[in-house]
Amino acid sequence: MQAFRPARHGGPEGPHYNWGTEQHMITRREFGKLTLASIALPRVAAAAVDSNVAGVRVGVQTYSFRDMPRPAGGDAVDTIIKAMTDCGLGECEVWAPQIEPQQPAGRGRPAADVQRAREELRAWRLDTPLDRFRQIRKKFEAAGLSIYAYNYSPNASYSDAEIDRGFEMAAALGAEIITSSTTLDVARRIAPLAEKHRMVVAMHGHSNTSSPGEFASPESFAEVMRLSKYFKINLDIGHFTAAGFDAVQYLREHHGAVTNLHIKDRKKNQGDNVPWGTGDTPIREVLQLLKRERWPIRAYIEYEHRGEGTPVAEVAKCYAFVKQALA
Repeated sequence: MQAFRPARHGGPEGPHYNWGTEQHMITRREFGKLTLASIALPRVAAAAVDSNVAGVRVGVQTYSFRDMPRPAGGDAVDTIIKAMTDCGLGECEVWAPQIEPQQPAGRGRPAADVQRAREELRAWRLDTPLDRFRQIRKKFEAAGLSIYAYNYSPNASYSDAEIDRGFEMAAALGAEIITSSTTLDVARRIAPLAEKHRMVVAMHGHSNTSSPGEFASPESFAEVMRLSKYFKINLDIGHFTAAGFDAVQYLREHHGAVTNLHIKDRKKNQGDNVPWGTGDTPIREVLQLLKRERWPIRAYIEYEHRGEGTPVAEVAKCYAFVKQALA
């Protein structure tokens, strides 16, 4: 999961929004009508997809499927559901941009277009009926899938109403928690809203240890958790390793504060994302620790390295790695 700002090593950090430019051919109201109309639920729900491996709840950050096509004017819900079903993964953390209006790629747009697009996205978030998110939940449930977390990452441009709306969206989706890539300053604004909604917000860290307000080190996690009893940690063990920290040690000492993990492989010293098993991230050791200690911490695959196959094929490889590591 991640903030709407650039980051060297990627992660669900959200693109700039400019769906109000001339390139975009439908309005936000039309988008809402199209996406609601496109959700046709089966009459009988499928059996729940079980991706529990040796007592460890394994799932996926849907950012892993970010490069898969989605219908024009629609969301990526059908794409995600099919991808998860094909991989055999039963639970997920939904990356917010995949259910928001799709944004045209490219930089260097006129500032006025960027600002207009930002205001239109704000209006979409505030005005879209919550029934749309409830329908998305039902569609996942009908496929035997569950949404554990909603990855909604406010930055300084978000209004308080926009931040508040994220909690309502998450509840409508059936998510138990929100995960968020943000900063300490924004977290101070999130804290009273987490108290209001009594919902956990798990802060996602990256590997940037030099910028004030970023979450990367154990100390930065401790600082943000002091702001609210509802603040927890979504530990990305790849980023944590790249930043020079020990994920196994952190989990042993702070497992009670960790909601879910993002599993990926990176090299130390701000190294790249690499195919699983070729980097420095202690994936096997972390998974074995979860298995042995039976902590209720989800382990979610996050495909970020450059693979040779499709996102579905690469996530399936990662899932096979998890099964082998837990055997």
